[in-house]
Amino acid sequence: MILSQVSIDTNAHCVLLRISLQIMTLPLLSAFLAFAFVTLITPGPNNFMLLASGMNYGYRATFPHLAGIGIGFAIMLVLTGIGIMQIVELFPTVLVILKAACALYLLYLASKIATAAPIGTSADQPYQTSKPLTLLQAALFQWINPKAWSMQLTAISVYTPSDPVFFDYMLIAAIFGMMVIPVNSLWVLVGQRLRPLLSNQKRMRAFNIACAILLILSLYPIFMSPDQTAPNQIAPTQIAQ
Repeated sequence: MILSQVSIDTNAHCVLLRISLQIMTLPLLSAFLAFAFVTLITPGPNNFMLLASGMNYGYRATFPHLAGIGIGFAIMLVLTGIGIMQIVELFPTVLVILKAACALYLLYLASKIATAAPIGTSADQPYQTSKPLTLLQAALFQWINPKAWSMQLTAISVYTPSDPVFFDYMLIAAIFGMMVIPVNSLWVLVGQRLRPLLSNQKRMRAFNIACAILLILSLYPIFMSPDQTAPNQIAPTQIAQ
């Protein structure tokens, strides 16, 4: 009985020791925080949509969209880390379907942004009938967001140990998830601040169309050659582009 208890305690201490050794060192954590900040703040599908949503709906209405990005990305990163990409490697057709779904949905979102009727400028003019993305929609969108795939695959390959455990994926997912709201809020706030400058309906329409075009241009990585877009060949330098 005593030997059994000692064995259990020893195993528990081994697990705790392994977890403590896997925690990022300060230099590595600093590098990862810089990586996360740069990849979150640079242009991409999420930020173009947040910019347009901030201008058309304001920060409060866009907040569920922001939260959905953080939650969806964190869940996606953990699931990818524990082996979901092995399914894609076993069934390459899944990647083709994913790319097609991404392209079609981004085109759909671009059309919605381009044709959105902006909010009125006076107090008696209510919001338009269209609405910003919900938390669930924003979370699900991460699965077909090419930049999100690049970010999380690079984070897993560069900032986790060579023999990672579930805790490692949870750690980087939690850091990313907590950084989304303070970092990506900047795009929403910029869009909101632009609203007075674009009070003219024609200017607002032009702004929405410009955001829609930028969103379409973000499809570029999808249509690169297969060698460049393969998940296991994505380099950190591609992400901020």
